[in-house]
Amino acid sequence: MKRMFLFAAAAAALVPLAAQAQVMSNGPVVSAGNTLLNIAAEGKSARTPDLAVFTAGVTTQGKTAGEALTENAQRMTSVIAALRKAGIAERDIQTSNLSVNPVYGQPKRLPDGSYEQGDPVIIGYQASNQVSVRQRKLDQYGKVIDTLVAAGANQVNGPAFQIDSPDGALDEARIEAMKKARARADLYAKAAGLRVVRILSISENAGWAPPQPPVLFARAEMASAPKSSPVAAGELEMTVTVNVSYELAP
Repeated sequence: MKRMFLFAAAAAALVPLAAQAQVMSNGPVVSAGNTLLNIAAEGKSARTPDLAVFTAGVTTQGKTAGEALTENAQRMTSVIAALRKAGIAERDIQTSNLSVNPVYGQPKRLPDGSYEQGDPVIIGYQASNQVSVRQRKLDQYGKVIDTLVAAGANQVNGPAFQIDSPDGALDEARIEAMKKARARADLYAKAAGLRVVRILSISENAGWAPPQPPVLFARAEMASAPKSSPVAAGELEMTVTVNVSYELAP
């Protein structure tokens, strides 16, 4: 009986602890008589991009899949060789797409203006091979693009400018965001006749602004373009939003 009584007493003692843990897990808990204040603040920092990511490739057509692939392989070999010659490292060249698809002919138009019914007819095949490239010498970007087109590339998409090591810029934005959050908390507290006691929680959302819209190049366009196509990298804005919960007291 004594053992049963002790077990029952221990179980009863655990109930309020479990309930308290559940309350804590639902969000920050402030002391009785104090106030919870949630602040969202954004910090920013700007950097000049040091990396341009783009895709380059070749699309070819042939009467058979093998014919399309053979021509594609020959031209793509020249494109990759041109990338290496331009100083792009092996680690910065990665195949992103390799595909072969049938090309269908248009249905025959009948004298009454309607079209002949029936299954689509395959008239050939199209092969496509693309690589994703990271260009680290931005002042050479235009020259590299021109070299690729001269080597046989007829699909060049990009660039998407990036920062290779964004941690330093993000840390600057974090510090600015936290300063703004605290200043805003002090403002609210003063206006309410209270004071900031402590920080209860901090969370963040971080990243950089969306890349500039890709600039699309085609062989026909590049053929008449001036040598070394001009490219402006501009700046990338790093942003961090922090959500901070403060406890205010009289």
